[in-house]
Amino acid sequence: SSAAHTKAANPGMMTPPSPVGVGEDPSELVTTVDKVVCLESSRPRMGVGCRLSRALLTAVTNVLIFFWCLAFLWGLLILLKYRWRKLEEEEQAMYEMVKKIIDVVQDHYVDWEQDMERYPYVGILHVRDTLIPPQSRRRMKRVWDRAVEFLASNESRIQTESHRVAGEDMLVWRWTKPSSFSDSER
Repeated sequence: SSAAHTKAANPGMMTPPSPVGVGEDPSELVTTVDKVVCLESSRPRMGVGCRLSRALLTAVTNVLIFFWCLAFLWGLLILLKYRWRKLEEEEQAMYEMVKKIIDVVQDHYVDWEQDMERYPYVGILHVRDTLIPPQSRRRMKRVWDRAVEFLASNESRIQTESHRVAGEDMLVWRWTKPSSFSDSER
């Protein structure tokens, strides 16, 4: 039986000063081997070498965990800095694209005033095709979309309209010439 094995393995288990067996109820004192469920020792007997090796293992494990956490946080910081730099570069590229679009639309309007262009407006896709080479369009799509959105919401000198050009409806930009007189001068 398991009680006989337990008693044979640990003959002094139930002898005073204190029993080391734990029964069903931890608060209840176990006095016979039959009631033992598991064993615990309140005073483990370990040699100095064993204690030192366990302390060293615990210290090394804690140091490794600390450095892994530190490396993870460092990597996260590097990743965030990279992401912030990319967002900043993308925003700068968007503002450069807005400037180029304004220049193209304004130049087109000036050419139209001098009868060098047929229409006072220019197709949005035509401007995109003029400014971005075909091999860069996929890479620059996000910058282009943000620039178009920025112009639509923040630029009063350029109007977005829909016109039928060569039998197709397309979105175009028209330069709206600022009035030479402001309301306060009139």
